[in-house]
Amino acid sequence: MLTASTGVIDADSYLALDHVFTGNMTGNVLFIGFALAGVAGIPFVNNVIALLGFVVGTIVGGRIVGRGHAKGLPRVSAWLLLAGGILAIGLATTWTIVGHLPTPVLFTVTFLLASVMGSQVSAVKPIGNSDVTTIVVTNTLANLARDSRLAGGKHENWAPRLLAVLAMGVGAAVGALVIHFSDGAIALYAAMVFYLGGVLTLVLTSRLGAHVDAP
Repeated sequence: MLTASTGVIDADSYLALDHVFTGNMTGNVLFIGFALAGVAGIPFVNNVIALLGFVVGTIVGGRIVGRGHAKGLPRVSAWLLLAGGILAIGLATTWTIVGHLPTPVLFTVTFLLASVMGSQVSAVKPIGNSDVTTIVVTNTLANLARDSRLAGGKHENWAPRLLAVLAMGVGAAVGALVIHFSDGAIALYAAMVFYLGGVLTLVLTSRLGAHVDAP
């Protein structure tokens, strides 16, 4: 669900925040390169702001979550994810009130939304699932193909890998459709439905796992 929310958010940021990704930093690095080469229609500053926001969010999130946790979702990660969701809802509300975003507000929304996505990476890191990072699926797709029987692998962990890839695509489609029929602010609210649903699921399964492991 968190990966699906990333699909919605990246569709929203790309289509409604002037061709920038707030979750997929690979895309932003490429866009920065394209802009430096003078490719028309690719904004340079927007993508740099998103990249900086993501890095800042990841650093702050890493400081808050810390290291050395037992495998699972630490309570501090749950609070960090919840804070990110609240901030994103605040951004959606601001977007709704302002309507068309002036450049300074657009930059602020881009930076803060990218920070939310970066902090999400740090928050879910203790779970220990390197296949599903919730913000990109390139590595997930590569592992899915590499470990397939066609590649001579054992076809392990194919279900969560495949679901992550599908979730990203479905999320992107949902985001694009919402923007087509409504606007970017509503799409961000839609992303938060997936996001907060994912956070709730993580919290509940983490508590269930703790009860099962308890003597």
